[in-house]
Amino acid sequence: MMETWPPLPLAEWRETYATLHMWTQIVGKIRMALTPAVNHWWHVVLYVTPRGLTTSPIPYGDRHFEIDFDLLAHELVVQNSEGRAATLALRRCTVADFHAQLMETLAGLGIQVRIWPVPVEVPDPIRFTVDRVHAAYDRDAVERLHRVLVQSDAVFKEFRGSFLGKCSPVHFFWGSFDLAVTRFSGRRAPVREGADPVTREAYSHEVISHGFWPGGVSVGGVRVERPVYYAYAAPEPSGLPDRAIRPATAGYDRALSEFIVGYDEIRSAPSPRAALLEFMQSTYAAAATLAGWDRAALER
Repeated sequence: MMETWPPLPLAEWRETYATLHMWTQIVGKIRMALTPAVNHWWHVVLYVTPRGLTTSPIPYGDRHFEIDFDLLAHELVVQNSEGRAATLALRRCTVADFHAQLMETLAGLGIQVRIWPVPVEVPDPIRFTVDRVHAAYDRDAVERLHRVLVQSDAVFKEFRGSFLGKCSPVHFFWGSFDLAVTRFSGRRAPVREGADPVTREAYSHEVISHGFWPGGVSVGGVRVERPVYYAYAAPEPSGLPDRAIRPATAGYDRALSEFIVGYDEIRSAPSPRAALLEFMQSTYAAAATLAGWDRAALER
């Protein structure tokens, strides 16, 4: 029997979301500092697990270690390839204290790492080391977020499996706090003049990307204040905003330059899985056709 997709109203957990966002940025920056670079910043991401989010193994000299958010036991678990492990309780705690405790825990396992302690992709960032503003932790909301991520991850992987071309893993970007999967045409994209290095690398090739935001983020200066699934093409082919997509509740948001459908609309469908796959496939087909992708060669 399919598990019910839980409600995730932004207003009820906004403060916890903001705190958890900062914690994931700290952990993500640790992975970024120590992991060899991979195209399109795939080396910095986190991954969904049955219990939360993980860095996957991070190399450190002749050893490896991994940092896991266990969102069911509400613990941060650090374990290494020598069989040693340490845990931090996930509870009401300032970002500054979380940062200090995690760095102390890593040092206790013989791991020394330096990160740039400033959040990215958020307005008015506060250095992790002095952030005593964000300190909320609602266990119930965190568990509901985890269920949404697990269910979305499964559908994203099913969608990914029907594509034969280059495709990203299904991964979690801690900067923008979104779960995403991206397909590539195989062709280079026009250079984005004036783009920062992160954007230039992310969009060096033609892409069609799909993802999930819990809401509360800013995209190109436009606020998204509800949980949504999104889809976009970069570069965007002419005529894409006018293409019909499914389900009927989905549409193109001209302020965001993306197709979106509300999470509540997907979870309320007779089959959330089928509705989400329909959104992903119809938006992909619209963009790939208009952009002249070789769909016969790229699709299973």
